[in-house]
Amino acid sequence: MATPDANKPTSKDKESVIDRRVGIDRRDLQPTSVTNLERRRGPGRRLTDFVKSAEEGEMSREQYTFLVAIDAFKRVNHKTFPTWTDVLEVVRKLGYRKTMPSELSLGDTVEDWTEKPNAASNVTKLAHEAD
Repeated sequence: MATPDANKPTSKDKESVIDRRVGIDRRDLQPTSVTNLERRRGPGRRLTDFVKSAEEGEMSREQYTFLVAIDAFKRVNHKTFPTWTDVLEVVRKLGYRKTMPSELSLGDTVEDWTEKPNAASNVTKLAHEAD
């Protein structure tokens, strides 16, 4: 028969238990790289109206058009999961062009550029036609 103290932790058990609450709270850490893409919310950080309305099911005309265009691309090309290049192709064919300097901080590995608003999408040329 077990004694009443049989289930009580011993000092040896207490030494092997790691209390995660004692360590550094990751929420207190400052981000190592600020890109302007962080969406993590904390005290005083609220969702933008752009994101909040979409998450609540109220899409803007732009969001809805993008959604329909991606869905059409997937259906026509029999792709359940389009690649990022596919997504960029759809965005360019919707008429989006890089006409403004970037609002993102992507570091020195990416060179920013702009193009004319009426620039061609350049996504339908075949590789052998690029010459």
